[in-house]
Amino acid sequence: MFTGIIEAVGTIRQIQRRGDDIRLTVASGTLDLADVKLGDSIATNGVCLTVVERLADGYVADVSAETVALTGFNRYQVGTKVNLEKAVTPTTRLGGHMVSGHVDGIATVAERSNRGAAIEFWLEAPAELARYIAHKGSITIDGVSLTTNEVDGNRFRLTIVPHTAAETTLLDMHAGTQVNIEVDLVARYLERLISFKDDDKSAGGVTMELLARAGFMR
Repeated sequence: MFTGIIEAVGTIRQIQRRGDDIRLTVASGTLDLADVKLGDSIATNGVCLTVVERLADGYVADVSAETVALTGFNRYQVGTKVNLEKAVTPTTRLGGHMVSGHVDGIATVAERSNRGAAIEFWLEAPAELARYIAHKGSITIDGVSLTTNEVDGNRFRLTIVPHTAAETTLLDMHAGTQVNIEVDLVARYLERLISFKDDDKSAGGVTMELLARAGFMR
């Protein structure tokens, strides 16, 4: 589990193709690896990867064929910059939101503009993921926890403050850039609960009416 608060920007040092899978070597930049052990998880551009080898200044991880197909790893090259975050611990501050590191798909930057000191982006998400993206909801972009400030169909707007832009790879995004997205976990679980229609009304359960009464819907 992660929070979407990026700890460092790393660089892909080596990509080894192993059939449909990839073995990735990442130079970890300023990320503190002192407490990282084999088997630990590091979110790499939002993808939860397991450390299979720890280096003095980085780590090695395997990326499965399914992950390659669903994320940007199928187009990353040696030298590509990636956002890094170590898995949370019980004492970690939850500064962002709950992030699993299981990327749902790819979004594409449609527009970029400046608004004061901030940068605004409009992105287009796959149609099948649009229903999980809500106004003022949480979304993860290349591992970064962000708030959606506006939603229009399958398009959504993000405002990137200067600190976030400086500490992540988001400053490099432009029209046409493709990014990994992970939708809010709560939205996925709610959809799953609602999909089960219990004929025994006395058993309770989550319904659209219950969510409306509880203030989750307007």
